[in-house]
Amino acid sequence: MVLLSFDIEEFDMPFEYDREISFEDQISISREGTIAILDLLEKYKVKATFFCTVTFAENIPDLIKRITETGHELASHGYYHSDFKPEHLLQSKLKLEELSGKEILGYRMARMMPVDEVEIQKAGYTYNTSINPTYLPGRYNNFNISRTFFTKEKVLQIPASVSPIVRFPLFWLSFHNLPLSIYKFLVSWTYKKDNYLNVYFHPWEFTALNDFKRFGFPKYVSKNTGVDMIERMDNLISWMKEKKYSFGTFQEFIETIKK
Repeated sequence: MVLLSFDIEEFDMPFEYDREISFEDQISISREGTIAILDLLEKYKVKATFFCTVTFAENIPDLIKRITETGHELASHGYYHSDFKPEHLLQSKLKLEELSGKEILGYRMARMMPVDEVEIQKAGYTYNTSINPTYLPGRYNNFNISRTFFTKEKVLQIPASVSPIVRFPLFWLSFHNLPLSIYKFLVSWTYKKDNYLNVYFHPWEFTALNDFKRFGFPKYVSKNTGVDMIERMDNLISWMKEKKYSFGTFQEFIETIKK
């Protein structure tokens, strides 16, 4: 099963590159990208999981409704994207349930940073997908963590997909920078080995990010964004459909591995 997921959040990433961006622009840019994602998913009739911050959810009630009413899963990405306290785990779950009318089962920490599994369990989540089991200088050093799903502190841990053996990450930056043929090869290899694929993206990737003066992003971040990203994702989903890969939400995936 392909677990397509999207971390929908206030677009605060320019702050990491010493740029200012208004809150209104943070919301509008991520809103634009979320609509592009939903349109693509609707085109191919595939379901995905949206990990949403409370801050973003409060500003897009119509899109939260569209996400839930069209069969996608809503999960927690925290209360705020750039501020975390342990109490936000439960607070974000409860608030997203209030806003959506749906039970929130999953959590993904902002920027895939470490989070205490005990606190995840205490907050009532069924699964956590905050682990990228690879090595990236200055970000992740997770070669000691299982490459595939496992249980810890009574919570199902579903790491992001990395390739077998070398653990090459298949996350959003790889998708932007690798030739699509190589990315597809790695996807195929991983899917055959693991029988599932867990890849994640962000709504702002589906908007044009090439304005260095405005955003400050290096080329490896801004490459293949906007229309190019929409076309690449369209190509990827079409290719997966041709290969008869199944798609589903994390909630649906969990039901399959329980059997």
